[in-house]
Amino acid sequence: MTTNQIRDAFLKYFESKNHQVVDSSPLVPANDPTLLFTNAGMVQFKDCFLGTDKRSYSRATSSQRCVRAGGKHNDLENVGYTARHHTFFEMLGNFSFGDYFKQDAINYCWEFLTEVLKLPKEKLWVTVYEEDQEAYEIWSKELGFPENRISRIGDNKGARYASDNFWAMGDTGPCGPCTEVFYDHGEHIWGGPPGTPEEDGDRFIEIWNLVFMQYNRHKDGTMEPLPKPSVDTGMGLERIAAIMQNVHSNYEIDIFQNLIKATADLLGVNDLDNKSLRVIADHIRSCAFMVLDGVVPSNEGRGYVLRRIVRRAIRHGHQLGAGSEGERTAFFADLVKPLAQEMAQAYPELNEQYDFIVKVLAKEEAAFAKTLDRGMAILETDIAERSEQADSSRVIPGETVFKLYDTFGFPKDLTADIAREKGLEIDWDGFEKAMQAQREKARAASNFGVDYNDSLSIDEQSEFTGYDHLTQSSLVTKLLKEDTEVTEILHGDKAIVILKNTPFYAESGGQVGDKGRLFDKSANFIVEDTQKLGEAIAHIGYLQSGTISSGAELTAEVDGKLRQDTMRNHSATHLMHAALRELLGSHVQQKGSLVEPDKLRFDFSHTEAVTAAELHQIESLVNQKIYENHPVEVELTDMDSAKEQGAMALFGEKYGDEVRVLSMSPFSVELCGGTHVERTGDIGPFKITSEAGIAAGVRRIEAVTGEGAVAWMQSSEAALQAIGALLKSDPNHAADKVSQLMDKSRQLEKTIEQLQSKLASSQGSDLASQAVLVGETKILVSKLEGVEAKSLREIQDQLKNKLGSSILVLAVAKGDRVSLIAGVSKDLTAKVKAGELVNMVAQQVGGKGGGRPDMAQAGGKDAAALPAALDSVLPWVKEKLV
Repeated sequence: MTTNQIRDAFLKYFESKNHQVVDSSPLVPANDPTLLFTNAGMVQFKDCFLGTDKRSYSRATSSQRCVRAGGKHNDLENVGYTARHHTFFEMLGNFSFGDYFKQDAINYCWEFLTEVLKLPKEKLWVTVYEEDQEAYEIWSKELGFPENRISRIGDNKGARYASDNFWAMGDTGPCGPCTEVFYDHGEHIWGGPPGTPEEDGDRFIEIWNLVFMQYNRHKDGTMEPLPKPSVDTGMGLERIAAIMQNVHSNYEIDIFQNLIKATADLLGVNDLDNKSLRVIADHIRSCAFMVLDGVVPSNEGRGYVLRRIVRRAIRHGHQLGAGSEGERTAFFADLVKPLAQEMAQAYPELNEQYDFIVKVLAKEEAAFAKTLDRGMAILETDIAERSEQADSSRVIPGETVFKLYDTFGFPKDLTADIAREKGLEIDWDGFEKAMQAQREKARAASNFGVDYNDSLSIDEQSEFTGYDHLTQSSLVTKLLKEDTEVTEILHGDKAIVILKNTPFYAESGGQVGDKGRLFDKSANFIVEDTQKLGEAIAHIGYLQSGTISSGAELTAEVDGKLRQDTMRNHSATHLMHAALRELLGSHVQQKGSLVEPDKLRFDFSHTEAVTAAELHQIESLVNQKIYENHPVEVELTDMDSAKEQGAMALFGEKYGDEVRVLSMSPFSVELCGGTHVERTGDIGPFKITSEAGIAAGVRRIEAVTGEGAVAWMQSSEAALQAIGALLKSDPNHAADKVSQLMDKSRQLEKTIEQLQSKLASSQGSDLASQAVLVGETKILVSKLEGVEAKSLREIQDQLKNKLGSSILVLAVAKGDRVSLIAGVSKDLTAKVKAGELVNMVAQQVGGKGGGRPDMAQAGGKDAAALPAALDSVLPWVKEKLV
């Protein structure tokens, strides 16, 4: 069976068992700060297991794309060198959310493996958690699995990793025992069954892990039974494909072999077993899918992981001859085409975003190629020197690793990869010491962790009624003060009020929460913000007057002016998103947004600055759609129907089974739960106020609408009127007038430079007579007045020509800043180095510098110390000339 056939067979089997087939989620988890990347099939169902997300189905199955690039089980330097290490892989999984449990899960597993895939039963081995007697008896008694092929494994003191047969979502939260299925590749391969000292061998390979979530673990380690035990399973597609295709290494399966052959053909390599080909074939998969899911190369977080994987692949291509005779040949981005041929059947997005993926990877490859040769030269020189030495000296200094990282962009694990190939070690302590200044930033970027029991627990649900009206009478269902439930709040209290139903919109999808007030005859609660707490809507603010008790009936009144302004900006955001995709390309993906009453902000993926002409086109297209006054239509439907309509999902938003499709003519169709205007004409004028880059490959546009746009244009007009008045010109001709003044200014600057050059030449002639004779050498030390620092070099050249055998130091001071130059005629550089001389002076004025033996420059920041520093030159030079 091909890899594609295995994936289809798995999904169809569980669909026949009443499982909902769910598409793979992106590699960047939505609304989940605990993960850098989606690393398992259960990630998109995490809230289902936690009980905070309700779906129309209680059984699901998926083939999830995953990335693991580091950590206990996937050190990056092992990828390509072992049979089963990958940065990118697919995880087949079936899930039960409080539906079936151990018995059905184990039976489904057994039936699929032995009847659908027809694996020989005698080739299979099973593990269970040592305390899980129930799972043991299902295998041994119900299925008749031989007890001598069932290993009972402990949990290693509650470790979270599945290999210990006890799995946890994190240090706290849902957890439970596992049962795993292993495949025996045969006696000709070394290794023993799980639970034996030889289990690290490659003979017995884990293919499927079934996790039974039945406990909730707290910070103190105590575990309480979950009210609805669930099932989470995972089977590596690449591993099972290796078995079904009668090979031992994942890199021998069809997908990898085709990618390896395509890479070999591209680079002219004949040896298809070359490890570098395996590295590149693995890395193009992870890199292409990261870019597909909105990750772009950068120096932190997800972008840095992408960057280091790209650069590792490029280095291996370099080893295979990508670039010869000093001319580098780009290759990595060219592999997106054969990748799409292999995987677009399952992931058609590869073809849809093909051009953007190629563009991002090619740009990163070109950037790294500029420094690859120089960095490799430094590393290879160091390696060559150490390879000649004794074992005790075969260690690459941490300073070298840091220099490669800091100056040439070599990720540290890339250097470790190369060192490993050469049999060398790395001084990691030295590297960490050199990296100390950057470590705080790195630590902040990798701070992914959360206590699943630590969030505020709210059992209530609130119904949002604010699509149609801004005022609502409702009952108070809960009051919170300092995160503690209370029965009443008093005058002046800061509190959270939960209502049964409310017109207040809670912050979501980039739209800020509503403001307003909750009141009755005697009480007035000022709502400063509205947020979601689980299924409840929290009105956050303070009690301005009176008393409010739990169960009281209040009138909820949203600030209509702020809501209307926010709706204008939100609807304009949708139109701008559509305009960006139409004018810049379908690669544009929303990376974040903020919709407030006074402005909108939209972040999107794009590798280049948006030009002024493009911004004008975008602005004009949005205004055109506003003037056309299309109705803003809302339809409630299921996700599949929404996708058929071409609806786009917004960044970071989570969607249930019923979704809200917002359409503004066929031009803009998106999924959105926010509030919007009734017709596009209600938005009013739209004006882009700024565009800038905020990260590698991510741009930000800010804009205003309605009254805000009018105010912005009036302010701009007033500024233009003021400029016209200063120029004594009609504002309509101000640009021409400014252009004339700039031309005149440039001409004056040129004239000043010429005059300064003449002045410098004149001073040079006068200065020559001030030289002091020491032996046969002329020494000149002088502070110049009325001369620009950039003229020092010209004056120095003239004086050296006039003086012949000479040494000179010239200085210019401007405020506290000092500029220095030292010159030494070539007949004296053996005794006096200009760089040493200028540094001696510079250090006394709080600076440093350098240059050639015959000429060097420096700067300083203590002009008050300059006279004494210049006085020290003559004694210093006399000592050198002796």
